[in-house]
Amino acid sequence: MNWIVENLQNAFETWNQKLVEIWELIEQTPQLFKGGDVWTVITDINGGLKAIGYGLLVLFFAIGIFNSTLNFRDFKRPELALRHFIRFVAAKTAVTYCMDIMTTVFTICGGVVSSMAAKVGGMTAAAVTLPDEVVTAIENTGFLASIPLWIVSLLGSLFITALSFIMIMTVYSRFFRLYMYTALAPLPLASFAGESTAGHGKAFIKNYIGVCMEGAVIVLACLIFSAFAGGTPTITGETAFVQVFGYIAETVFNLLVLVGLVKASDRLAKEILGL
Repeated sequence: MNWIVENLQNAFETWNQKLVEIWELIEQTPQLFKGGDVWTVITDINGGLKAIGYGLLVLFFAIGIFNSTLNFRDFKRPELALRHFIRFVAAKTAVTYCMDIMTTVFTICGGVVSSMAAKVGGMTAAAVTLPDEVVTAIENTGFLASIPLWIVSLLGSLFITALSFIMIMTVYSRFFRLYMYTALAPLPLASFAGESTAGHGKAFIKNYIGVCMEGAVIVLACLIFSAFAGGTPTITGETAFVQVFGYIAETVFNLLVLVGLVKASDRLAKEILGL
């Protein structure tokens, strides 16, 4: 009987630990993640790609000129030349200060996430524990009647553990995407030099904002989950098996709701912001 209780408690403890880890990740900046070692590598890559970005800058600028002029007489129009010059200068500035642009966007979005996280306060309400009624029912079960409980508790604990790792991997993937966007930023930002290629740069900025705002969606999902799964769990049934099965089924359903919201955070962020 103690093995069944310990098995479920270990699964719930794993889930609660991952919730705390998610909360720490949401409030952490890429510069401080893993002591800043990863950010140093990303900064070096970003700086190394600026040379390629400048080369693409000239290429996109030339493509933009040839696509917008029918013949060389159009170059005599001062407004056309001024427009291309301003576009080139703006694109060069974006490539040169791409790291500052990326960190500024993240800081703005991070402020929204921090404000929402402050309203929630923490993940205490979303923590999962094994009720005393269920523990008592399990301990009062005979050996033969406990065999189905072993199966149910084993499957339930495996499912809960799997959900906890799926959720934390989703949150970690957000950090990795932030790093990838920041490292490769000079290349797509160079596309602003050409009018016909500027759409690639706009799409890059929109997607990056979407990744940054995923943190806000995850915080909101945790808030909804806390309200949805909070309160005293419903434990019904005359036998221990029915009580344990009902509680595990209800708990797994609630966890599925949160994991589903977290995994859909990228799509929801873009839909909400119209990106």
